[in-house]
Amino acid sequence: MVSILLLLATMINYMDRQVLANMSVRITDQLQLSDPEYGNIEWAFGTAFAFGSLAFGFLVDRVSVRWLYPAVLVAWSAVGFATGFVWDYRSLLICRAMLGFFEAGHWPCALVVTHTILSQQNRPFGNSILQSGASFGAILTPIIIAGFFMINEDKQAWRPPFQIVGLVGVFWVIAWCFAIPRGSLDRDKRTEHRESDGTPWFIDLLMNPRFWALAIMVISINSSWQLIRAWLPKFLQTGRGYSENAALLFNSAYYLATDVGCIGAGFTAMWLTRKGFSVHGSRLLTYTVCSLLACFTCLAAILPQGWPLLAVLLVVGAGTLGLFPCYYSFTQELSSANLGKATGILSFLGWIVASPLHRVLGEYVKSTGSYDLGVALVGLAPLVGLAAMLALWPKEKAG
Repeated sequence: MVSILLLLATMINYMDRQVLANMSVRITDQLQLSDPEYGNIEWAFGTAFAFGSLAFGFLVDRVSVRWLYPAVLVAWSAVGFATGFVWDYRSLLICRAMLGFFEAGHWPCALVVTHTILSQQNRPFGNSILQSGASFGAILTPIIIAGFFMINEDKQAWRPPFQIVGLVGVFWVIAWCFAIPRGSLDRDKRTEHRESDGTPWFIDLLMNPRFWALAIMVISINSSWQLIRAWLPKFLQTGRGYSENAALLFNSAYYLATDVGCIGAGFTAMWLTRKGFSVHGSRLLTYTVCSLLACFTCLAAILPQGWPLLAVLLVVGAGTLGLFPCYYSFTQELSSANLGKATGILSFLGWIVASPLHRVLGEYVKSTGSYDLGVALVGLAPLVGLAAMLALWPKEKAG
């Protein structure tokens, strides 16, 4: 039951996030936003997400997840609902920044939950279920939008989808409160005590080469996933000439592929462990394969409109989301006592570095009229994370 609730929370998180991306061409045209301004909006979302990751990462180690989690979800759902009332660039920028801040609370809460209830061997698959909710949310969002546009051709028809998606979170909170009993998610304080040797937690973290390997990894995979997430509809419509409806339908197929990749990555890592691979080795091999699949963006960048382009993008989707269950499982090996802080700091680094790239891509598109070079480069980023893991993760501690 907890795993289902985690999947649904991630689904709602991504539905609120993806409403804008799926209607980006329509909204930017109506509000008369340039590509750099759209890039700024994504930058604001990501920067706020970074600081939210820090805030909630520290908070989750001090406050009961049973109460913090639903509070965070209500907050971001309310902001998503309010986005349907924006009237210009500035109001949209503010709403997206607030959405990013509160949505950031989902991940430290969710990772504390999976760390608490799952064994080390089962965490990759559990994390893949958690992350797969992103795909379900991203699959449903364009379908909801396309269906709504079929019955409402008004120029303001982009507003209600924000409000519809924003209301979904209320039902999750009700289910969570009934399904999770008091004390069921309390962490073992004895384990936390054993981890402490008197060294301040932040010094211990910064002196750990595993932390720096993961810092580079999260920057690389977040840059790849978030840039594709935000710009794919524009790439398809403006860059390759697909209609809005065709782009919406493909977006659902794309995120179905990401779900296959995500679940497949978690299952593969778990299966390899059961076949005799070390825990670390199984995760690393799975991450390597997913990184190579992400590199297919280089092929997508040179393909014209047609089924080969769409097929390649599906491969890219499977690879880029499959990276995350591996990363989450690596992260959960850093610290039990300070898991929230560690994940919060890592998420902060991933978002604070990746977010300005939206502005860079927007300026590039404005000056060249092409998305191709940006699309090609973002798929190569996960290889940097792989190199960092191979170089910095201590081999004697693997497994």
